[in-house]
Amino acid sequence: RLFDPSRFLNSGEFGSSLLITGQFVLFSAILGQAVLGLVLAWFFYNKRGWVQSTVQTLGIVAWIMPDVVVAFAWFAFLDRDTGTLNQILGAFGLGNPDWLLGLPMVSIILFNIWRGTAFSMLLFSSALGSIPPSHMETASVAGASTWQRLRDIILPLIKTHIATCLILITLWTFNTFTPFLLTGGGPAFKTEVVAIYTYRTAFQFFRFGMGSAVGMVMMLINLAFAVVCLGMLRSQRRVA
Repeated sequence: RLFDPSRFLNSGEFGSSLLITGQFVLFSAILGQAVLGLVLAWFFYNKRGWVQSTVQTLGIVAWIMPDVVVAFAWFAFLDRDTGTLNQILGAFGLGNPDWLLGLPMVSIILFNIWRGTAFSMLLFSSALGSIPPSHMETASVAGASTWQRLRDIILPLIKTHIATCLILITLWTFNTFTPFLLTGGGPAFKTEVVAIYTYRTAFQFFRFGMGSAVGMVMMLINLAFAVVCLGMLRSQRRVA
């Protein structure tokens, strides 16, 4: 029934939920958390002082705060009439969009990026700290630009860390339930990721058999993704 072609991609059905989850994972985890975490780690690479400590501390706080507390904070931040974000946009004459109703997907993506970037930043900071300083000093003496050092030295040396980060944040984002705290899967199922679909099917409509089937499919997707990624990691280690 989950894979019935006549209803698979209808709004509120399993196929539609899978597509929404794929978009959510791509933009919030892969293009958001991973890239932004790497940029922040690179920006603070070999920098010391209160700015670096403050950013890392704030990142850790964002990571460990309870989901409900974070959701209430983001409700206040995204509120159409009195929200902080719209106050800032209004000061520049950019209007005051209704984020949770008009742009719900953008809202949960921003929310998840803010929530999870700290993990990527800390992981990449640790990876960059393990690179011998002589590598960067030699590149500087040779006249390599910042982009050349990042492309030819940093990224090849931390590719295993990048793969590990992508595996973890992809699995976490695929299974996350936190968008429910902001949008409840709405409006009109526009933010109903698979975890919310499972909850709605099993515990709102009391279709426990179908809810169990969705959970099994999610487990198989997670298992397939993990097996592929771990195989890639092992092949990289053999080459190294």
